[in-house]
Amino acid sequence: MTDKATHSIGWIGLGRMGEAMAARLIKAGHGLSVWNRTTSKADPLAKLGAEVVTDKAAMAHCATVFTMVSTTDDLKDILFGAGGVLSGKARPQRVVDMSSISDTGSAEIRKSLDKLGIAYLSAPVSGNAKVAKAGKLLVVASGPKPEYDAVQPLLAALGRAAMYVGEGELSRIWKIAHNTMFGVIIQSLCEITLLAEKAGIPRHVFLESINQSVLGSMYTKYKTPALVNLDFTTTFTPKLLLKDMELGMGAAKALGVVMPTASVTRDSVAALSHQYPGDIDFSVLLLELARSAGMKLESEKVEVSDGLH
Repeated sequence: MTDKATHSIGWIGLGRMGEAMAARLIKAGHGLSVWNRTTSKADPLAKLGAEVVTDKAAMAHCATVFTMVSTTDDLKDILFGAGGVLSGKARPQRVVDMSSISDTGSAEIRKSLDKLGIAYLSAPVSGNAKVAKAGKLLVVASGPKPEYDAVQPLLAALGRAAMYVGEGELSRIWKIAHNTMFGVIIQSLCEITLLAEKAGIPRHVFLESINQSVLGSMYTKYKTPALVNLDFTTTFTPKLLLKDMELGMGAAKALGVVMPTASVTRDSVAALSHQYPGDIDFSVLLLELARSAGMKLESEKVEVSDGLH
């Protein structure tokens, strides 16, 4: 470990997603300096060759600093707070934030960075940690086009594709829309799976048929093992999904868009987050909907593909 960052690329935030994404950059041959609040979470990356930095202010010596954190407040604190990246005299050339935060919060951060002469890209992703490890993330970015062009090879190394959608916070709107649909699909998928099961079709048979139909997607495929075998190992918690659904409803209100299906789903996810406030995957929704249908589910103990390998 060191209190200095010597690489041109820095990464802050090593949760489930951050660790998997940073590992992709290292495996693609890029030198990486990393910082995380809980230093031990950097151990797997250190074994891959990352430089673990103990002082986040020293990360300002990197030309490009990637951030992957939970909330807007977390990002503000990491960048501008006491001992933050920008608390010293050094300045990175650009910050690339890949977190799921609000468009308004992101705009505030952009304004503050602009005043310091630091470029800012908003670059949220589609996919969870398993998708990241499989190299199948989609990165969607917005901000100054020259800055996107400068880091596009790095973004492309994180997954299967990188896209530029325009200036400012348009990628945040994309992510909000994306994760709102995330909730709506899992709600619908759980409902119809229970309908089929109560009628007599085993879950693994029904879900495989959906995956092979015109309705199948990467999402329905990688959620299939969880729904079949009731393995709710966390990829994304009900609380985090609720946060994103709230962002979706907030954006809809601000833009005057009526979203009745998303609104009902938001209420369902809110109830779920109260029942399961801890570290569990949001696909546990299946159990709550089953209970409402008078059903007691058991794992089918069937090996099914998640479509990622």
